[in-house]
Amino acid sequence: MPGGGVSPSSGDVSRVEAPVTVKAYLMCVFAAFGGIFFGYDSGYISGVMGMKVFIELIEGTGATTLTSSHKSLITSILSAGTFFGALMAGDIADWLGRRITVIVGCAIFIVGVILQVATGGLGLIVAGRLVAGFGVGFVSAIIILYMSEIAPRKVRGAIVSGYQFCICLGLLLASCVNYGTQERTDTSSYRIPIGLQMLWALILGGGLFFLPESPRFFVKKGKLDLAATALASLRDQPVESSYIQDELAEIIANNEHEMAAVPQGSYFNAWANCFKGSLWDTSSYLRRTVLGTSMQMMQQWTGVNFVFYFGTTFFMQLGTIDNPFLISMITTLVNVCTTPISFWTMERAGRRALLIWGALGMCICQFIVAIIGTVRPEDPNAVKTMIAFICIYIAFFATTWGPGAWVVIGEIFPLPMRAKGVALSTASNWLWNCIIAVITPYMVDEDKGNLGAKVFFIWGGLCSLCFVYAYLLIPETKGLTLEQVDQMLSETTPRTSAKWVPHTTYAAEMGMTEKSKVGHLEHVSGDESV
Repeated sequence: MPGGGVSPSSGDVSRVEAPVTVKAYLMCVFAAFGGIFFGYDSGYISGVMGMKVFIELIEGTGATTLTSSHKSLITSILSAGTFFGALMAGDIADWLGRRITVIVGCAIFIVGVILQVATGGLGLIVAGRLVAGFGVGFVSAIIILYMSEIAPRKVRGAIVSGYQFCICLGLLLASCVNYGTQERTDTSSYRIPIGLQMLWALILGGGLFFLPESPRFFVKKGKLDLAATALASLRDQPVESSYIQDELAEIIANNEHEMAAVPQGSYFNAWANCFKGSLWDTSSYLRRTVLGTSMQMMQQWTGVNFVFYFGTTFFMQLGTIDNPFLISMITTLVNVCTTPISFWTMERAGRRALLIWGALGMCICQFIVAIIGTVRPEDPNAVKTMIAFICIYIAFFATTWGPGAWVVIGEIFPLPMRAKGVALSTASNWLWNCIIAVITPYMVDEDKGNLGAKVFFIWGGLCSLCFVYAYLLIPETKGLTLEQVDQMLSETTPRTSAKWVPHTTYAAEMGMTEKSKVGHLEHVSGDESV
């Protein structure tokens, strides 16, 4: 270690972060607002595709349903845009900053919404959703990164879970708006749900102008004075506070340790570093990249977006439900009401335990739905039971894999690759989101695969894989700073990670514990590449 002569045990692990204040908490809570238009944008399309006016706009006068190909294209094109937007966001976040990248994403999103509102047919709807997708990709990737980097460790899991809650709230708002406009006989039936999205982007983008940049971004760029100022604002402490000095020293030391271990070099080397190391080394960059991308893949494999994207049309196909729009609104309400439970359980039970048991609970519910729907598909009472277990399944997702996957990907990457790692993981989420959106209509539509409720056999089987995956590969990160997570991954395995406790700091190991002023902290890496 650089700066030898300092005992590894001399670092005070209890002073690596200032106490949580109301101001710090509220700033992080506002950042979670980004989930609202992410959720709203994902949720409104299910209802719009079931509206008579919209169907006739796309298919022609007299049409009663969208074709499978149009349904697939309209739904999936947004995810295609978000995939590429998320990948681009990693570079922009390292270049311009986390906060500015989210603001840019909001602006791009608004342009996409305007195109959709102005639509007169399939072309502009598809183009608008593609452009909006780029904006959602920016926001969905970087807002998680931003929140993880600014949130105090004691509430980081709850704060990032709040992002998932806002996604659920956005889904519910979309269902409510769809329910309120479904009977309109003019184009306002779909223009109102589409256009309302601009409000959420304006609130988030405007509010972020008043929030500080991530201090870890400034450390990465070598701007330590700005890092100290931003950190002091986030922690509601004076710059000269020993808490600020100690936390900043730890962030700097961790960054220098990682930069010494894996130098960044050129732009292409920085991306190549994400895939360096051994897959069997729990702390290697490759292992973390694979963990982040596969976790987001697994979240999509739970099948929850089948309910939110195609729930209205699926419930229509059952033939025994009087108001499919109402049932879709109920499922999103369950999602909203159960997600706040994770605010407490994420810090109490931990990430690993929730993801393991959540996968098991979803698996059981999905197999029950599939069995009932196969054995008694036309029995109204059986359909009610199916809906009940779909709601329970959503509750399991909302309290475990929904927030848990986002929390973990915000924690497992070291600072030199964090923006790119989170971007790759988010892109994986949207890639699989897109794949599922493309193939699902062909699996369940009556003129195609016509699986109906049998599709839950597929989701149940995939959730059983999620259970095995969580047990074998997901580490426990609760209660640790981002720098302590880095230490934990290098010293333990996923199955023993819950027992790990911090025993030193990077600042102690690198000889920074005696330096009390920000101006004296030397950024020895000297690398400001993005």
